[in-house]
Amino acid sequence: MRIRDATPADLAFIASANAAMALESEGLTLDPALLLPGVRAVIDEPSLGRYYLAEVDGQPVGQLMTTYEWSDWRNGLFLWIQSVYVLPGHRRSGVFHSLFRHLEAQARADPKICGVRLYVDRGNARAQEVYARLGLHRSNYTVMETVYRGPGSRH
Repeated sequence: MRIRDATPADLAFIASANAAMALESEGLTLDPALLLPGVRAVIDEPSLGRYYLAEVDGQPVGQLMTTYEWSDWRNGLFLWIQSVYVLPGHRRSGVFHSLFRHLEAQARADPKICGVRLYVDRGNARAQEVYARLGLHRSNYTVMETVYRGPGSRH
């Protein structure tokens, strides 16, 4: 297995994986008119985030995206893990584990990074178990939001 940064050539895989993840985990159908340029924006503008892909035999089989949150309390950046997806035929084979360990090694080597966070749907017990085995734990925070565009928007 090889872990690498995404390139513009990966746009179709990433968009497809994001759409599959949203449908599978939350029952949401994503709008391609928002999704495709949303993925492209991250690939084109590293300050927005970064996609990592796991490959087996040269084919992508999983992904995760990171975004950034500045912590004034810690004078550092948290990496937020988002858009995690592993193709069904490659689950339970160490794909996410490899993606996470790759990210963790990069984060620990970068003095600007103070931690890694992610959010997970409360009903996704399987994902929560995977994350716990990797050393992630529940924080004291609950995510609250208001959404203006896309799935879950109320305005």
